[in-house]
Amino acid sequence: MEIVLPVIILGIIGLIAGVGLSLASKFMAVPVDEKQEKLRECLPGANCGACGYSGCDGYAAAVAEGKAEPGNCPPGGTDTAAAMAEILGVEIKTEQKIAHIACGGNPEITKRKYDYSGMQSCSAASLLHSGPLECAFGCIGFGDCAKACPFGAITVKNGKPSVCEEICVGCGLCAKACPKALISIIPKDRKMTVNCANKAKGAAVAKACSVSCLACKMCEKVCETGAIKVVDNLAVIDYSLCNGCGKCKEACKRNVLV
Repeated sequence: MEIVLPVIILGIIGLIAGVGLSLASKFMAVPVDEKQEKLRECLPGANCGACGYSGCDGYAAAVAEGKAEPGNCPPGGTDTAAAMAEILGVEIKTEQKIAHIACGGNPEITKRKYDYSGMQSCSAASLLHSGPLECAFGCIGFGDCAKACPFGAITVKNGKPSVCEEICVGCGLCAKACPKALISIIPKDRKMTVNCANKAKGAAVAKACSVSCLACKMCEKVCETGAIKVVDNLAVIDYSLCNGCGKCKEACKRNVLV
């Protein structure tokens, strides 16, 4: 009895605890939104925050509640958007986008104001007289954008960052990290891009970098579709109008258009 009695008591306690937990799980259970769960299953689980929410769970909840659109997950792309739209019973049109770094300069052709030897960070360097470059709008090249990319789509070689279009999902995190606001998220199927962000005037622009836009408007004059305009001393492309004829590129003597 000295052994059996404790076993019986423990068994009774376990039974009572089991019944209590069973009742608690039934009466205190939090209702599960099946739509939210299905939407969450569609998402890639990157939790990058590019959708504007804390992660995939937060985004799925917002979509289920009608507070967000189903096509705002760059890592998931069109397939994820289509799957989410099917669950919601809506139609959605999406286009693949990538990051574009609007600077064609590099350490070999862009002049410098001074030698920088501080923290290897674009944000830090830009605080000292707008950075070491003569061009106040140019890429400093320390790779804050590459560090911010969770997919490894940006690499920096010889002080020049470049985007791998096959990897880039257009999440926009690199754009937020760039202190010069050089990075924009553009359609992946664009025909032409402007590789400059310098909005300054006069000879200073040409002096600072040999591949800077001089706002000469030659590109604007030869464009038959009106896709390219010079705004604030810089060529700007309307991708919806550009047909990729290449006449603007031929007219640009500074190799700003690519």
